[in-house]
Amino acid sequence: MSTHTAPTGSTRAIVTSAAGKAPRFRMERVNWSATVILFLCAITVLLPLYVTVSMAFKTSSQAVDGNAFSLPMPFSIQGFIDAWQLTKFPVGFAMSLIVTAGTVVATIILAAFASYAIVRNWDRKLFRWSFFYLLAAMFIPFPVVALPQIQLTGRVGLDNPLGVILLATMFQLSFSVLLFTAFLRSIPLELEESARIDGASTWQTFWKLIVPLLAPMSATVGIFAFLYAWNDFMMPSLIISDANLQTLPVRQNLFQTQFSSNYNVAFASYLMAMAPAIIAYLFAQRWVMEGVTQGAVKG
Repeated sequence: MSTHTAPTGSTRAIVTSAAGKAPRFRMERVNWSATVILFLCAITVLLPLYVTVSMAFKTSSQAVDGNAFSLPMPFSIQGFIDAWQLTKFPVGFAMSLIVTAGTVVATIILAAFASYAIVRNWDRKLFRWSFFYLLAAMFIPFPVVALPQIQLTGRVGLDNPLGVILLATMFQLSFSVLLFTAFLRSIPLELEESARIDGASTWQTFWKLIVPLLAPMSATVGIFAFLYAWNDFMMPSLIISDANLQTLPVRQNLFQTQFSSNYNVAFASYLMAMAPAIIAYLFAQRWVMEGVTQGAVKG
């Protein structure tokens, strides 16, 4: 008698068979409840995306015919042209890119510094309570402290994209430190001890040893910071006083007021604005999943 098993992911299982005889196959049971739930979750994502793409390529008359699920006949790119001009897309894109890039870089660097200091000095009360203090900040959303932040940035001359970068970094710091500390605990301390024996200082150990090991988690922190900064509407709209320096989400607010009937133009603008976020996630998703899984298991 011999026993054969099917490879992982196979829909068939090979059961015990007598020697010299063809193996018998048994179909594995399908988990229909999980399949249905996953299918419904996929529909909630794909259906709005389909409507967005379809509406963006419709003409103005098609966009208001009351049938949002119909295909654009004929295809029209006039909505993209109008959205490009109305929102001054190149300027808004540049402002969003500056704010997002600054937030991502500052968040990764500051969170890595803070997390390394906290993890390696966990036995000291100052660092341990600093970690708890940062975690507590996760429960304070920006709208709660919006008014004092607006007054403060105005008085010190930070009512501009730089002020948004600083505030966005501070509000992302808590969650980023939580991710980094979980990942750093999985790195064996013996690696740092070996580097110190070879004569490396704390600064050299951090930059030449720890930072390369943090690459997967840095990608995870970076993509979360990217999505937060790129899609944020409230903070730039309240902090930036110059309308010419506003980001894309704020510029798109005009479609909720002046041009509320131009649905094709609005959806074309939304599609252009979310394209960079989708592209960034597609490129970084491998490192995001690697960072999450490695940070969840202590090696």
